[in-house]
Amino acid sequence: MTPASQRFLFGGDQRWSPTNWTSSDDRVRGGSSYSTLTILPNNTVRLHGHLDITTLGGAGFASQRTTDDLSWDLSDADGLELDIAGSDGKVYTLVLKDRLLPKQPDGREQSTISWEYDFRTGERTILRVRWGDLRPTYRGREVDADPLDLRNVKRISIMVRSFFGRQEGDFLLDIASIAAFRRNQLA
Repeated sequence: MTPASQRFLFGGDQRWSPTNWTSSDDRVRGGSSYSTLTILPNNTVRLHGHLDITTLGGAGFASQRTTDDLSWDLSDADGLELDIAGSDGKVYTLVLKDRLLPKQPDGREQSTISWEYDFRTGERTILRVRWGDLRPTYRGREVDADPLDLRNVKRISIMVRSFFGRQEGDFLLDIASIAAFRRNQLA
């Protein structure tokens, strides 16, 4: 990592690009939630859409994730820093993956371990997520797992989910940047 305290992955000195992101919503399971990622003129992105809980009986999720052609070596960092420019106060989840499997014959993705961190904010904030703050899950349930392979991070996602009916409806999260940070260089 450079002498600076952060290395921007998206935003900051790295422009957001719509080709680096794609939706991954509950429609893959027959749901009707949806998400959109819009790049705003100030190099901030807006994750917005609708979280439906009726179609799947209380369950629902909507997310934007990085495309499969991206990967990062984050082994020289202590975590990720999200500059949240604004939010509706819903609970969102930062998700990282270090392993992606080939798609199933029907085109659906195969499940792998996800590393997750839930957050909620209603105002502008800098959110620092240390690697130890992430919890390993498999299909939404916490599991024991080998440590996250920080040399081979294959996917970053931002998700909103219903938590089985606890939240629903329209959502909006503005993100100015996502950066890797080093703790010993933060004031």
